[in-house]
Amino acid sequence: MTSQRETHLHEQAVEIPIDALRLQGDLTLPPNASGLVLFAHGSGSSRHSPRNRFVARVLNEARLATLLMDLLSAEEERIDLQTRHLRFDIELLARRLEGALDWIQTQPALKTLRVGLFGSSTGAGAALRAAAARPDEVAAVVSRGGRPDLAGPALAAVRAPTLLIVGENDPVVIRLNREAQAALQAETALTIIPGASHLFEEEGALEQVARHATDWFKRHLQTAR
Repeated sequence: MTSQRETHLHEQAVEIPIDALRLQGDLTLPPNASGLVLFAHGSGSSRHSPRNRFVARVLNEARLATLLMDLLSAEEERIDLQTRHLRFDIELLARRLEGALDWIQTQPALKTLRVGLFGSSTGAGAALRAAAARPDEVAAVVSRGGRPDLAGPALAAVRAPTLLIVGENDPVVIRLNREAQAALQAETALTIIPGASHLFEEEGALEQVARHATDWFKRHLQTAR
C-alpha cells in the first residue's frame, strides 16, 4: 500500500567517484530530511538488495534520507562472482564507504545532515571500520545480521552508537555479535528478533528490523551537524 507520504519520495541515481572508479548509487532525499543513512551491503549483494531497499523505504517514511550504493564496480562484481574474495575484503569496502562519506560532503543538500551507516553481513564489518576511521562523520551504526567481528581491532576505536540486530535462530552470528559488542567502547545495544533466521525471511521479521533501525537512527541523527 502506498501512503500519501510515499508519493513525495523521489529516488535519484548518482555516481560516486572513488578510487578512480564511478560507483553507482540510489539516493532518496525526503523533504526536510533529519539525517542520512548510507547502506553497506553484505556478501554478494548490491544496492538492489530487496531487504535493504525495504528498510530504506521505512527510513524514508521517517524523514531519513538514504543512499544505497554498490561498493564494487561492475567489473569487480564479475570477478567476485568467481573468486568470492572482494566481498570479504573489509579494508577495501571500508575505504569505499569513506569515499562515499567524502562525496556526501561535496553535496550541498546532504553535507549538513548527520550520517549513519547501515551494514548487512560483511558490510557491517566495513561500516564499523569506516566509523572508527571517521568518528566525526559517522553518528550512528546499525548492523543487520552482520559480521561486526570482521572490523577486528577497529571495534575499540568506534565512537558511534551501534545497534546490532540478529535473528534468534542464527546462533553463530549471535555469538560473534556478542563478542563484538564486548569489544565496542561506544554506546551499544544487541537486539535479537524472536523466531528470525539469518536473512529475516520470516513473516514480520524484517519489519521489526526496520522499526528498530529507524528508532536508533532517529534518536542519533536528528540534530543538525
